[in-house]
Amino acid sequence: MKDLAANLERVLVQISDAARKARRSPGDVQLVAISKTHDADKVRAVHDAGQPIFGESRVQEARAKIPELPSNLCWHFVGHLQKNKIRHALPLFELFHSVDQVDLARDMNRIAEEDGMHPRVLLEVNVAGEGSKFGFQPDKLRQDMEALLVLPRLSIEGLMTIPPLAEQAERSRKYFVDLRKLRDRLETEFQMKLPHLSMGMTNDFPVAVEEGATLVRVGTAIFGERSRPKRE
Repeated sequence: MKDLAANLERVLVQISDAARKARRSPGDVQLVAISKTHDADKVRAVHDAGQPIFGESRVQEARAKIPELPSNLCWHFVGHLQKNKIRHALPLFELFHSVDQVDLARDMNRIAEEDGMHPRVLLEVNVAGEGSKFGFQPDKLRQDMEALLVLPRLSIEGLMTIPPLAEQAERSRKYFVDLRKLRDRLETEFQMKLPHLSMGMTNDFPVAVEEGATLVRVGTAIFGERSRPKRE
């Protein structure tokens, strides 16, 4: 477990270095430790080393894991949220990074109203237009915002993206720039604040920080390679 603490410290140093390089305050960037497939003992060790925020992508796994851990952990949902899991997910997570379509947002708003909740969400944007990925299309998001902003229960706090997988982190930079510029245009057009940009993972998070990320989602660099669940 000492390795986990050392890994965490290494990632935090990289975030701080990248922020200072971009003349940003390191305190403006939050690390989300992606704990999916990793057991509660590992999560507890990373939390004990000082990490408060963790990310899960499967509701069923989170429902089993979260009760095993201290109640002061902050949980973010970072995966594709299926509509039939919304009611289970809303009480578990403080921020949803991956609202990827208007219909999902409407269902979240309806269930949140029924259950007396006010979910905080980010809008996932498919900046590269990849057919294999979820997310709003950048050129259509402005039109979709009209439908999203009338949903009273949802607090839209920013944007998220997953760029195409690349061996070199530098190749992700243009997608991070595109997301930041899209956020800025939306803020101007709709006269609203979208303070968060969730972008950057293990392979490219320093570049994301340089380009304005406020949330970086890092799993492998902290926990090591994910354990693959065995098929029954």
